[in-house]
Amino acid sequence: MSGAVTIRDAVAGDEALVSRFVRALAEYENLEHELRGSEADFRRALFGERPRAWALFAELAGRPAGFAVWFYSFSTFAARPGLYVEDVFVIPEHRGRGIGRLIFRDLARRALEEGCGRMEWSVLNWNAPAIGFYRSIGARAVDDWTVQRLAGDALREFAL
Repeated sequence: MSGAVTIRDAVAGDEALVSRFVRALAEYENLEHELRGSEADFRRALFGERPRAWALFAELAGRPAGFAVWFYSFSTFAARPGLYVEDVFVIPEHRGRGIGRLIFRDLARRALEEGCGRMEWSVLNWNAPAIGFYRSIGARAVDDWTVQRLAGDALREFAL
């Protein structure tokens, strides 16, 4: 890997950078139509009075090259928290340099430091490069479970 990669936590003021990475990820996944969050939303979620998620950046030679967003879940069976990786994205021209591996290693360390029993994330089933990478770091698919989602109008209607 040429150039030093450093990992740093996102801080207040990084909302625009988080937003740019989320947009780049949405474009890569052909999900731009799903984008709803604003910089103000990221400010509240990541840096507000009660943060709901956390973010980090991988920087190559001092410039952002990748990012991750995560939050904590809880397993009643294990009676321990889990670290759920919502998003990881490395800018395409910086892939193949070990940046994704460094991000996941950093998150794994955080999970252990927080007493988490597991670290989980989802991947689109068409994303063969990501799936191959995940296998290379020892991750395995959980085929017995299917993600279910209640969102948008369906969430509002059901809640009433």
